[in-house]
Amino acid sequence: MKLVATLLLVGMLILWTELPTGSAWSCPHVRIICAMLNPPNQCYTDRQCPRYKKCCPTFCGRKCISRPPSLPV
Repeated sequence: MKLVATLLLVGMLILWTELPTGSAWSCPHVRIICAMLNPPNQCYTDRQCPRYKKCCPTFCGRKCISRPPSLPV
């Protein structure tokens, strides 16, 4: 029983560390894929990016990007 509780706690902590840091927008969809086998990544999580930026997959590796401009209605 203690093992199950410990595993649940560890799982919740892992999920909590991956939560976004106050940004409510999501990464844009990538339609083009890089031909490079292992493209270099500038980041792996949002916490590695400056404030108001997110670590998003781009056409060639992960990069810190700013919020995309909103489309006029």
